[in-house]
Amino acid sequence: MDFFAELLADLRAETADLEALLEGADWELPTPAEGWTVRDQVGHLAWFDEAATRVVTEPGSLRTDVSVDDLVIEARALRAEEVHAWFRTARARMLETFATLDPRTRLPWYGPPMSAASFATARLMETWAHGQDIADALGVTRTPTARLRHVATLGVRAMPYGFAVRGLPAPRDPVRVELTMPDGTPWTAGQEGAADVVRGPMLGFCLLVTQRRHLTDTGLVAEGATAGRWMAVAQAFAGPPGKGRAPSGTIQGDTG
Repeated sequence: MDFFAELLADLRAETADLEALLEGADWELPTPAEGWTVRDQVGHLAWFDEAATRVVTEPGSLRTDVSVDDLVIEARALRAEEVHAWFRTARARMLETFATLDPRTRLPWYGPPMSAASFATARLMETWAHGQDIADALGVTRTPTARLRHVATLGVRAMPYGFAVRGLPAPRDPVRVELTMPDGTPWTAGQEGAADVVRGPMLGFCLLVTQRRHLTDTGLVAEGATAGRWMAVAQAFAGPPGKGRAPSGTIQGDTG
């Protein structure tokens, strides 16, 4: 199996895990994203899955005139079962569309344009991150999987974006990332021997770069000034700066 086929298989598996999480769930439960219910989280995924398909099938269709919260409000006109059906249909069509692409194809999005492979990685990241919000709302602890490597890869690549979206210059000093995967396997990225290092569990890193946990709740250690600045602004998702989360799960606002 080539890399892109493996990536799409992992996206399907992440989707299946989310569906299992939703089985029997109360869709009106509030989630840690301020003002968002389980229903809102799923509607958010459905809307952006449709948008992802359209950027392939209808070039120039990218809609930039509404905010994330506006889209959530629009979807509240639908019943929970309608939102669920919408998500299932939108996700299936997106996966079918992505499977036809060359992974190097460049696609426009809300941040910088991305290759189809990076785009699929971003949809996996969003599925996992919004799934985390739903799991937190349900009081469920998910078992981390090797699929987190995709989220971690995107988090590392998005380091300059976290600074740029806040109007800050990208750091010049390299940062080494040394993580432990859920099965104990070491995973690294960045320049070997760099003075600045981020170390810790891959799960903690993924929770941080998707702004689902505060640094102090991740088990990560940031060594060096540049590593510390990065951890304060890390953002793997496109769009405006996320507000992140306060320590110990205290809600601070929407997180993309």
